Amino acid sequence: MTSPSNLHTHTVYCDGKNTAEELIRRAIELGWESIGFSGHAYTACDPTYCMSREDTVLYRQEILALREKYREIIRVYLGIEQDLFSDAPNFPYDYRIGSTHYLLCSDGAYVPVDDSPEVTAEAVDRYFGGDYYRYAQAYYRQIADVAKVTGCDIVGHFDLITKFNEGGRFFDETDARYRTAAIEALGQVVQTCRLFEINTGAMLRAGRSVPYPAAFLLRELCRLGGSVIITSDCHQVKGLDWAFAQAAELAKDAGFRYCKILRDGVFADTML
Repeated sequence: MTSPSNLHTHTVYCDGKNTAEELIRRAIELGWESIGFSGHAYTACDPTYCMSREDTVLYRQEILALREKYREIIRVYLGIEQDLFSDAPNFPYDYRIGSTHYLLCSDGAYVPVDDSPEVTAEAVDRYFGGDYYRYAQAYYRQIADVAKVTGCDIVGHFDLITKFNEGGRFFDETDARYRTAAIEALGQVVQTCRLFEINTGAMLRAGRSVPYPAAFLLRELCRLGGSVIITSDCHQVKGLDWAFAQAAELAKDAGFRYCKILRDGVFADTML
């Protein structure tokens, strides 16, 4: 299976490495039918990685101009990645990806869960007494509200908390304390948004061997009647279609026969 599209794509307006036009040209080279952009919405607690409010306006203007420029060749969609703590959207985007990059801690600090292993270890020691299961449980209690708060069309990298946990570095992902919290949160989120991405981004940027979410969560999502869409969380041209075939195989192993693609404003089924 090769995906004819990617909706989770970042540009130089936030923490991406390439311009939108460079990414569109790569999608055309791949023979794709569409590409969608999902700049990080402005997040006051950490403006270092997201679009500024001013750049958000420029981002929208550029994507819409490129949509017109390439309209005879490829569909270009204007989306946004809306964090749990981002500004509320004030524009009719084609779609929203709802994500949770931070854990709001007891002293009001917003701790990123995907910054580095060192930041993770320090946060767990400081706020959870070194107990990674309490840390994970707090994260999943928080992400349980992501769809309600963001009004998202797609749930982004649901188990982002595992970014640096390859090989069980910090905790055992088969432990009931972890899995119960994750499954309970997934069950709450799917009541509001049924479409979850299979996100391959950290396989390129962080050396993970598998995408988000984990296989047990994909199986649970399938059991609950949810759907999947394959994305690369692209931050550079070479990652636009990263490990899509592997993501498709994981989806099939979890019981899915179809994934979604955005066509003319509707998330349609396409065979895996």
